[in-house]
Amino acid sequence: MKWMKSLLVMVSLGAFLVVTGTAAFAGKNKFEQEVDKEKVAVKLVREVQRGGYDVVTTEELKGWADGGKDMLIVDTMPYEASYQKIHVPGAVQFLFPIPDMNTWDTKETAGKSQEDFIALLGPDKDKVIVIYCGFVKCTRSHNGAAWAKKLGYKNVYRYPGGIFAWKGAGYPVEGVK
Repeated sequence: MKWMKSLLVMVSLGAFLVVTGTAAFAGKNKFEQEVDKEKVAVKLVREVQRGGYDVVTTEELKGWADGGKDMLIVDTMPYEASYQKIHVPGAVQFLFPIPDMNTWDTKETAGKSQEDFIALLGPDKDKVIVIYCGFVKCTRSHNGAAWAKKLGYKNVYRYPGGIFAWKGAGYPVEGVK
């Protein structure tokens, strides 16, 4: 009888945890979690305002790709640690750092120059350019998008969800063999 009572308590506790979600494991309630979401959202908005570029969602980017939109997709993650293993189909790689890069620093771009970035982006300043990194909190894409805007490109989009959102949506990915 005692084991039955223990089992009932464990089942009830398990049901409670399922109903309340993972907040109990994270140590934060839904209100505290909302503060964290707000911080990320406001940080993203301020980066977008500062960079002067636009944003695109996972669904929108997939629609553009499926519709054959003429665009350049740039993955700003490290080549060997990320891009080589997994990237959005058709994306090209150009490393940018996580902290703001206000002046060009080849130590932060795997030795590549501003001219290398311009060559990658191409001569058409009206072309749609989509720049992404790993996930919303990652700011490599902010640096890439901000630099594209600084260099005069007009249709620059940051894809903030990055490869995590792309994969999370179940969309196909590529790697380098």
